[in-house]
Amino acid sequence: MIKRMNDFLAGLPMTIVGGVFLVMSFVFPRTDIALPVDPAWVTVIICGIPLLYLAVWRVIYNKGISKISSALLISIAMIAAIVIGDLFAAGEVAFIMEIGAILEDMTTDRAKKGLKKLISLAPTQGRRITNDKEEIISADKILQNDILRVLPGETIPVDGMIIHGETSIDQSIMTGESLPVDKCIGEDVFCGTINRFGSIDMRATKVGEDSSLQKLIRMVQDAENKQAPMQRIADKCASWLVPVAMMIAIITGFATQDIVRAVTVLVVFCPCALVLATPTAIMAAIGQATKHGVIIKSGEALEKMGKVNTIAFDKTGTLTYGKLEVSDIISFDKSISESELLTLTASAEAKSEHPLGKAIVAYAKEKGMALKESDSFQMQSGKGIYAEVSDRKLYLGNEKYILQSGITIPQNVKNELEKLRIQGKASIIVADNNSCFGILALSDVLRPEAGEMVSKLSDMNTDTVLLTGDNQKTAAYFATQAGITKMKADLLPEEKVQSISEIQEQGNKVCMIGDGVNDAPALKIANVGVAMGNMGSDIAVEAADIALMSDDISKIPYLKRLSNATVATIKLSITLSMCINFIAVTCSVLGILNPTTGALVHNAGSCFVVLIAALLYDRKFD
Repeated sequence: MIKRMNDFLAGLPMTIVGGVFLVMSFVFPRTDIALPVDPAWVTVIICGIPLLYLAVWRVIYNKGISKISSALLISIAMIAAIVIGDLFAAGEVAFIMEIGAILEDMTTDRAKKGLKKLISLAPTQGRRITNDKEEIISADKILQNDILRVLPGETIPVDGMIIHGETSIDQSIMTGESLPVDKCIGEDVFCGTINRFGSIDMRATKVGEDSSLQKLIRMVQDAENKQAPMQRIADKCASWLVPVAMMIAIITGFATQDIVRAVTVLVVFCPCALVLATPTAIMAAIGQATKHGVIIKSGEALEKMGKVNTIAFDKTGTLTYGKLEVSDIISFDKSISESELLTLTASAEAKSEHPLGKAIVAYAKEKGMALKESDSFQMQSGKGIYAEVSDRKLYLGNEKYILQSGITIPQNVKNELEKLRIQGKASIIVADNNSCFGILALSDVLRPEAGEMVSKLSDMNTDTVLLTGDNQKTAAYFATQAGITKMKADLLPEEKVQSISEIQEQGNKVCMIGDGVNDAPALKIANVGVAMGNMGSDIAVEAADIALMSDDISKIPYLKRLSNATVATIKLSITLSMCINFIAVTCSVLGILNPTTGALVHNAGSCFVVLIAALLYDRKFD
């Protein structure tokens, strides 16, 4: 009951009401409007009760020196002002403190939906094979060494090893790889990944809490728990502000025999400007960032971004677009042009459900190619296809499939395949009964702004590193293209987390930028997590502290400059507020200020801090 009433009074609507009555308390006596009760009493009740509640709660429940907070100092000053009858001063300090608390709450609220969405990805059932009979059971009833069947399009319910069949698995949830990975007997598959093609039988190896997806969920939970809430700078200072203020007030009272001066010292010593320095600067910076399509979820993230000296990037969907495109059309037969090769290949792949085949067909249609009807279409999952186009028998697939089809791969074709492999490209060999006569290569596409972005970060003394689930050659190719010299490849989610932890252990502050579900733990464990908000997964966006709504990674240098400026502004505001407090305390001890004028002076200091912070909103950071 008490907490509900306190929350109601501390809310924005009631705080505004308190502000209105505070203005009435200041204006009415100066316009000869007489009221039976000072309106400041309403402000004291509305804004003072939550303040007093917070001070008492911290004294009772906080440990050690944290019992002494800025709320306690301001409560003492408010009570002292009431005792000597200066209700305006009492209401003013309570109101300013409440405004600071509301501003900070507005900037530090964090969304908690991401973990629920991650948990929703966990498979709920699986097909268990017992004595050649198939039964659908709940995923939590699957035991180690159970034999499971996974049909095309189904989600793999637990970690396991394939014992029958071949397929292609979409592992993007775990590794972020843009291409499905071909799997055959003896290879491992992971919980939560999707079987794209052939039916497979698998033996369960890791079930329940031991599965890869459950580990992913646990890592996000653990990292969430490690995120300590941002402590107010005023509360950090309160451990010495309260004793110093009390000591100066008592000494002043005894030395001057004037209780008004002692109360004035307490009033002007209230760290209202100090309380406002952080949240107002952060509010202005968040507003500035929003105009540029950057959503910053908390003030803590903005402050930490200003201290970041290393930025780690995921590859697929972050440095690259995450979409496959035909990059190379190579004909080894002079009688077949690149255009004819594309037409033949796209016509053969027209009935294929494989992402590579679909990408080739889409590319051919985009180029206005007229596709021909194919006959006798056959597909071997994870290997390739056979089709007849214009009475020509075509074999399209990887090296293993071409060799199994009895077709020799000449050395010049092998050399070209190796060259494409080094560039991180996926290749489809095109052959007929006689020979290999072409290759089509597909590749993810590097964002054109990536190189300039990395260069700008380097100019700001910020290191960059690539952390990706893709293979070593693909990672090395794209890292070189972007100008990134440090990289780690073939990383599972837990290995990305480990890599970031290792960088942090070297004394670095790390920002992680990613877009996939597999990036969620790394986004959480990093000092700051930035997600690609437009095409990135909802889970990555929820796990991150900051989201780029336009997926424009050229905004990263802007974000770093904005964060640096915000931290500098906060430091400037704190320094100025402390200087104003020092001058005001001196004037209070000398009797130049009374509680009301002292409240106005330190209120002016608070306004000055807000004005400095507001300048961030329109500053240019490009």
